[in-house]
Amino acid sequence: MNTPATVLIVDDEASVRKLLELFLRNQGYTTLIAACGTDALAMVELHAPDLILLDIMMPGMDGYEVARQLKADKATSNIPIIMLSALGEHGALLSGLEAGAEDFLSKPVDSAELWLRVRNLLRLKSFGDYLKSHNLMLEEQLQQRTIDLERFRSAMDASGDAIFLVSRKTMQLIEFNRRACEVLGYTAEELLRKKPADLVDSSTRQLEQLYDKIIAGRGPSEPTETRLHCKSGAHIPVEIHRQAYKSADDWIIVGIARDISQRKEADQRILKMAHYDTLTGLPNRKLFFTTLQMGLTQAVLSGWQLAVVTVDLDNFKHINETFSHLQGDKVLATFAQRLSNCLNASDTLGRMDGDEFAMIMIVREGQPGPQQIVERIREALREPYELNGQYTSMAASMGIALYPGDGEEAVSLIKHANTAMNRAKKLGGDTYRFYTAEMNVEALARQDMEVALRDAVKQQAFSVFYQPKMSVADDSICGLEALLRWQRPGLPDVSPAVFVPILESAGLISEVGRWVIGDVCRQMAVWRLAGYAPLQVAVNVSGDQITKGHLVADIEQALSEHQIDAKWLEIELTESSLMENTAHTIARLQALQQLGVKISIDDFGTGYSSLAYLRRFPIDKLKIDIAFIREVTSNPQDAAIARTIIELAHSLNLTVIAEGVETPEQLAFLAVNGCDQAQGYLFSKPLPLEALEVFLRDRQRLS
Repeated sequence: MNTPATVLIVDDEASVRKLLELFLRNQGYTTLIAACGTDALAMVELHAPDLILLDIMMPGMDGYEVARQLKADKATSNIPIIMLSALGEHGALLSGLEAGAEDFLSKPVDSAELWLRVRNLLRLKSFGDYLKSHNLMLEEQLQQRTIDLERFRSAMDASGDAIFLVSRKTMQLIEFNRRACEVLGYTAEELLRKKPADLVDSSTRQLEQLYDKIIAGRGPSEPTETRLHCKSGAHIPVEIHRQAYKSADDWIIVGIARDISQRKEADQRILKMAHYDTLTGLPNRKLFFTTLQMGLTQAVLSGWQLAVVTVDLDNFKHINETFSHLQGDKVLATFAQRLSNCLNASDTLGRMDGDEFAMIMIVREGQPGPQQIVERIREALREPYELNGQYTSMAASMGIALYPGDGEEAVSLIKHANTAMNRAKKLGGDTYRFYTAEMNVEALARQDMEVALRDAVKQQAFSVFYQPKMSVADDSICGLEALLRWQRPGLPDVSPAVFVPILESAGLISEVGRWVIGDVCRQMAVWRLAGYAPLQVAVNVSGDQITKGHLVADIEQALSEHQIDAKWLEIELTESSLMENTAHTIARLQALQQLGVKISIDDFGTGYSSLAYLRRFPIDKLKIDIAFIREVTSNPQDAAIARTIIELAHSLNLTVIAEGVETPEQLAFLAVNGCDQAQGYLFSKPLPLEALEVFLRDRQRLS
């Protein structure tokens, strides 16, 4: 029983043989190889395999002839054959079956299907061989009556399966083996007093009908599944094979029952793995979707209202990067438990993907509705999570879609709940939103824009505008900021504040960022040849370019290709992008600083604004956010913040630039407080290339 089954692979293609051999050996089988039909027959004669994978189309003797010869030989007729063919025609299948093959697979062979069919055929052969030996033994003993009863019992007792002999005339047990007593928990005397119907999930009448069919030759040809009823009240799943033997004026029904408990448990484990999330034990996306479809069917019949709620943890990525993925899994498991505790007994919770969960709520009179449950969830999530001895709070964004108002199908309800959830996330998280039709319009518009952006990336349909940076001390041009623009012929321009986040979410920002860096370096080379004085040009860089892209390599290539000194290139990053995967970010920025590239922090004061990161990161410049410059002459708090940033930067030997300067009064404040550089509409708006060059020439003449 523990010897690995042997499978003979017959195929004229070496690659196919190799692939099948590799897969079968990985499954624990022993393999033999033959490249043609003649070799196959010779190999079977020397060493009969347990199963044959037989290609149809082979030179010389084809698979049909090989199968016919094997099935014609009594010694090899019981070897199961699976025909392999790339023909994919019904006629090929019929011809293979006619030749004697038990099964048929089309090439290329699906590995899962091959494994199942090989396993099932080998199981049937093993059981058939087992039955054959038992049947021969029983037939001899019952028909010829040459062996005495004690020897017959000894033979049955040697079996690992439970064996029962039933008289059709009396419908009583007349014999059974020791294993039957062990499985059922009865003594031999107790079992003799039991009727067959007491031991299985069938009545006496049902068993009589089944036995009569077996006697008439119309019974099931394969083992059937049922349960044996034990003395303890337990039920054991078994696979039972029955055969009838004539004995004088009676028929003896022989039943051989094999315990399949372990197989059932394995099947249940596989089923659970296919439908449940291994981390949380919750239904996975597939099962959740099926449950929702069933719930909607019941809602139609019962007139219920359903709510679908999708939940996404805010800033969960930060947990994984700060505390490790192991701790992140711990948070997810705790989060799932807290969600579950907030639901009614009739509600369903599932894990859709990553840190995204979904719930199905049945809305009934007198029970908490979706809004009450969502508020309950928000409160439960605020309880701190313990991670490596530290405590951190979490929040979530949630979206709610209602049946039937927001959709009548599972797909649309989940989609609309996700749309509402994304709106909640855009509002800053830690909140929820009910779906509205306007959200769908916005989602479709965003989807259309993403399609248009993907095409724009392929066509490189972007342009670069430049905004001058001015020295506060002498009003001279000290640099430029390169700004990405998307101008669509015949359509309104789209603000970078709108299309850049879409590029980031679509995973396109690194490709576009690479193009911008290359285009800026190319333009710097053009200006050099045209005789313009060199200017430092700043390029905005996203967090994805640092953590997921190849920023250092992209910059090195652009500088080298266009022969640009690295000191004339500056990259601008936001505070939030610095804090993503900090160790990786620091290493990349240090590499850029070693090249000579300058590094600037954009929108300073609106993010983390931490002295700790100013010390850790290689930074050359701080840019004061426009929010503080706008009212710097009228709001004492903004003035104090701007003054503090300037003093802080200078104490760290950093250059300070103010953005959004629009009035002489703002410029005067910056000059008095020692700000180094400024940019804004007071000097110039962002300019296309031609207008910028006019601006540069005019400034040169003024100089």
